Amino acid sequence: MAIQFYNADRSFPLKNRRKLKAFLANLIKKEGFETGDLSFISCSDPFLLDINQQFLRHDTYTDIITFPFSVAGQPISGEIYISIDRVRENATLFQTNTVLELHRVIFHGTLHLCGYQDKTAPQKKLMRGKEDQALLAYFPDLTFHVEHKL
Repeated sequence: MAIQFYNADRSFPLKNRRKLKAFLANLIKKEGFETGDLSFISCSDPFLLDINQQFLRHDTYTDIITFPFSVAGQPISGEIYISIDRVRENATLFQTNTVLELHRVIFHGTLHLCGYQDKTAPQKKLMRGKEDQALLAYFPDLTFHVEHKL
C-alpha cells in the first residue's frame, strides 16, 4: 500500500501528509476495501483541462478527475488529479477556506474510488454527506456549513 501526494503547484503545499494518509487508509477500510496504490496529483487548471480533453473528451474545467485502476476484489488503487485553481475558486464560491475545500476534494476522489458516484441528485446528496462526515472526522474541532450546489 502506498498513498502518495505530488504537488505540481508548489504555491499550495499540503500539510500533515502522514496524518492524511492514515486517515484515507482508514476511510477506505471503513468502506469495506483495502488500500492499494493511490496517487494524488495537484495541478493547474490548464494541466487538468488537457487531461479532461485528452482522456474524457470534455472541454471544461473541473476540480478533480479520478482514474480508478482497481478491479473487483482488489485493493483500491488509482490516480486523482486536483486543480488547485478550482479548489481556490470553489473555496471562495462556497465561502469556506482552501484547506477545507482541498480536503473535501481529496475525500471526494477517494470516495469515487470506493464506488460512490455523483451524476444524479440522490448520488450527489449521498456523496456530499460522505464528504461532510469525512471532514468532521478529520477536523474534529470543525464547525462548518457549506452548501455545495447539487
